[in-house]
Amino acid sequence: MAAVAPVVSDLVDFLNASPTAFHAVDEAKRRLKAAGFAQLSEREEWAGLEPGRKYFFTRNHSTIVAFAIGAKYVAGNGFHIIGAHTDSPCLKLKPVSKVTKGGYLEVGVQTYGGGLWYTWFDRDLTVAGRVIIREKRDGGVSYTHKLVRVQEPILRIPTLAIHLDRTISSEGLKVNNQNHLVPVLATSIKNEMQKIVGENGPKESSENKNMKHHPLLLQLIAKEANCEPDEICDFELQLCDTQPSAVAGAMKEFIFSGRLDNLCMSFSSLKALIDSTSAEHSLDNESGVRMVALFDHEEVGSDSAQGAGSPAMLDALSRITGSFNSSNSKLLEKAIQRSFLVSADMAHALHPNYMDKHEENHQPKLHGGLVIKHNANQRYATNAVTAFIFREIAERHQLPIQDFVVRNDMACGSTIGPILASGVGIRTVDIGAPQLSMHSIREMCAVDDISHSYEHFKAYFEEFTELDSKVKVDY
Repeated sequence: MAAVAPVVSDLVDFLNASPTAFHAVDEAKRRLKAAGFAQLSEREEWAGLEPGRKYFFTRNHSTIVAFAIGAKYVAGNGFHIIGAHTDSPCLKLKPVSKVTKGGYLEVGVQTYGGGLWYTWFDRDLTVAGRVIIREKRDGGVSYTHKLVRVQEPILRIPTLAIHLDRTISSEGLKVNNQNHLVPVLATSIKNEMQKIVGENGPKESSENKNMKHHPLLLQLIAKEANCEPDEICDFELQLCDTQPSAVAGAMKEFIFSGRLDNLCMSFSSLKALIDSTSAEHSLDNESGVRMVALFDHEEVGSDSAQGAGSPAMLDALSRITGSFNSSNSKLLEKAIQRSFLVSADMAHALHPNYMDKHEENHQPKLHGGLVIKHNANQRYATNAVTAFIFREIAERHQLPIQDFVVRNDMACGSTIGPILASGVGIRTVDIGAPQLSMHSIREMCAVDDISHSYEHFKAYFEEFTELDSKVKVDY
C-alpha cells in the first residue's frame, strides 16, 4: 500500500482547520504569512508594492487574494490567476435561533446553498463561525470579531423512526426544510435543572438581555470566545460535522471529508502559489503577477461585497497596476488582455451506481487528473484557446487531464468562471478535480487527484508566461 503523499496529508490538515469560510481564510492567512507574504489593507494605499515581493489581503475575512509580483514586472503586464471559493453548502443559524417545543431546546437554522440536506440527519454536529464582541479598553469600548469553534458535538438532527413513517421505503425521504431541519440542543428539563444547581449556569442578566438565542448556546459560544455571554453583540455561525477529514478506503486512495467542494481547489491553488514563489530566485524571470483569489458566496451566486460578482478582482488588478504606473489609465485594459484565469471548482466524477447521468464520451474518473469543463451555452467559460493552454501544461509534465460536458437533457451548473470572464474580460478556463457526493455533508475524492491538481497548478504559475508568448490569436 503506497504511502500518503505529503501534499495529501497537508490537505487533510487544511480541511480539519477550516470548518467555515472564515476559518479557511484564517488558515490561508497563517500559511501565507509563514511563507513571507505581507498583508495589505484595502483601506490603505498600496504605493509601496515592489517587484519580487509577495502580498495578500482579505475582504470580510471570508475572501482572500494573494499575489506574487515578478521581478521583471512592469505596469501593463498580465496576471496569472487561479480562482476558487471558500464557502460550501451548510446550515446557518437564524438571527433569532431560539426554538422551544415538545420539551426540547432547538436551534433555528436556514439553508445556505444547494446542499443534500438529508445527509445532515443523524450526524454529530457542532457550531463554528465568527462572533462580534464588545471589549472595554483604556476606558472606552471597541468591537472585534473572533473566530469560534465548539469542538464537541452539541447538536443533532434526528430522523423519524421508520415505525412512524411506513411509506419512507416506497416513497423516499421527504424533507421539509423549515420543519425537519431543526437541530436539538438539549431537553428543557435538563436545562432548567442545570440553571438551578449549576455553579456556571447562564446568568439571569444575560438571559434577559438576549432573548433571540438560548442562553445555553450563548454560554457555549462565549466560552470559546473567552468572553461573557452579554459581551456578544452578534454572530455568523453555522452547523459543522465533528467527524474529522481522513485518508480512507481499503487502499487508502480516497479522502473522506466535508467541504471538498471547494476547499480542495482552494488548498491546491494556495499551496501551488506558495511553493512556486518560495525559492530565492523563483520570481527572477517572472514578468507577470501570480495570483490566487479565493471568494466567498459562490454557492449562492457570488452576488455580495466579497463574492466573485463584486469588484474585488478588478479592484486588485487595478490597484496593483496603478501602484507601478498611475499616470496611464489604459495600462489596466492592456494587462487584462494579457491575463489568464483558471476557474478551479470541483467536478462530477462518474458514479458507478448512476452511470446514465454522464454523457458517454465525457465520464471523468477518480485518479484521472483535473477535468476541463465545457459548455456551449457559457455556463463554463472554457474555449478552445484556454483549454489548449491548460492542457498543454499537463502534457509537458505528463499529467493526466480529462474533459466534461453535461448531457443535453440535463441542466448544467456554473462557477465563478463566467462571472469573472464577463465582468473583468479575462481569458478563462473552467476546471476541477473529480469527486463524488458533491454537496453532501461528507464528500469524497481521490488522493492522486490532489497531487495532480497541485502539480498542475504549480506548473501553470511557473510556465504560463513563456507558454502564452507563443499563443497567437488576436493578431
